[in-house]
Amino acid sequence: MSHSSGRHEFPVADIVLDRAEMEAGFDHLAKSIQPLIDLRDCILLAVMTGGLYPVVRLADRLQGDFVIDYCHATRYAGSTAGSLLEWREHPHLALSGKTVIVVDDIYDEGITLQAVAEYCRDAGAQRVATAVMVVKDRPRVANIAPPDYTTGLTVPDRYVFGCGMDLYGRWRHLPAIYALRDVAVGSGDKDHG
Repeated sequence: MSHSSGRHEFPVADIVLDRAEMEAGFDHLAKSIQPLIDLRDCILLAVMTGGLYPVVRLADRLQGDFVIDYCHATRYAGSTAGSLLEWREHPHLALSGKTVIVVDDIYDEGITLQAVAEYCRDAGAQRVATAVMVVKDRPRVANIAPPDYTTGLTVPDRYVFGCGMDLYGRWRHLPAIYALRDVAVGSGDKDHG
């Protein structure tokens, strides 16, 4: 997969959502969450590292006054299989009394997204909403709440990357989403931390 020059060949993968579909999805998501932005004291909270890309794409489409913060909670640490949740960075801004929109790249099992939302509520946020870029087409545990807002885009139950999601730390910058061929998805939430 790698060359001696340090460059990596593009993996064998199928495109599952192209650039135009992603752009239309971000337009839809921004329109959906704009009423929350219109409330005072709104924070867009990116769940790093995968949530960085959708926050930037959304911020460019939203109107009005809001601030951006981030946290880093992951179950992957560069691997393809989830494990216990690890907090690397908590939100930096005071959340008390604020409207917080937790933005992540993908809704897989939803464990990371739910944990971050609960942290924000416990920190005193007046309102917490969750927004994700894509939803993985798979069965889920009944006690995990679905995201409040999505782009309306779904990806297959395969290992996906691009648009903020990585493959072994690479390819987050791609403007489309790809699914890796011939690799079983590990158990657990694919949060691409």
